[in-house]
Order: sequence, then C-alpha cells, then structure tokens
Amino acid sequence: MHKTSYILHNKQLESELEFSASRSGGPGGQNVNKVNTKVELRFNIAQSAFLTDTEKQKIEKYCKNKINSMGELIISSQTERSQLKNKEKAIERFQHLIAMALKPVKPRKATKPTLSSIEKRLSNKKILSEKKKFRGKIQ
Repeated sequence: MHKTSYILHNKQLESELEFSASRSGGPGGQNVNKVNTKVELRFNIAQSAFLTDTEKQKIEKYCKNKINSMGELIISSQTERSQLKNKEKAIERFQHLIAMALKPVKPRKATKPTLSSIEKRLSNKKILSEKKKFRGKIQ
C-alpha cells in the first residue's frame, strides 16, 4: 500500500468510527465529576466497507485483545482534560494500530553463527561447567 493510498484509506475508515463520551475516573476535582471527558472509539471491523477481507483478518489478529464479542475494535482515551483532545488521541491510536496491523511482515533471513561466536559460547559453557563442578559436597 502506497503512502497516498494509505492516507485516503485512513480518512475513509475515520468516517466509520463511532464515539461515545463518559466521565473520566481518578482524581481531578470538579472537572472530572461534571464533564464527560473520557472518549471511547468503536470501529466495527466486519462491517467496514473500505477494508478487504485479508485486511480485516490482519487487523483482527493484531488487535485481538481490543476487540469485543460483537467484532468492534474499542479504544478509549482519558489522559487529557478535554473531550476534543481525548478524541484526537483515540483517533491517533486507532491510526497507529491499523498501520501496524497492515504493515507487511518482513521475511526473516536465515543466517549462520560466526566461528568466533560459536567459540565464545563454548568457552562460556566450559567456564560455567567448571564453576558448577566445584559446587558439590565436600568429601
């Protein structure tokens, strides 16, 4: 996915987001008790019109701990004192999660250990075995 198509993709996904606000927990005085600053972002992965089936599967696999039983990706933010800033933070986290989930997996290159690393490992093993040999009972 190219960067420009990714940005368009992201803007389309943002139109499918649902937000709800509630009172934030923790200390904070009157502001916390009166104002709904905590923002919860919900995104239904299965019903998304802009994602392909493979992209949906990748997102579900990557974000499995943040998805409820109805297939909604839930992100909440309550760090800021204003609802707008918390909404922006939630959107930012959503974009980051989607980007990480859809990032192509880099194939691993098989490598051999170097001769010096093998020798170093064996010498360390020899030193540890010598150390442990003297831990036995004294006769």
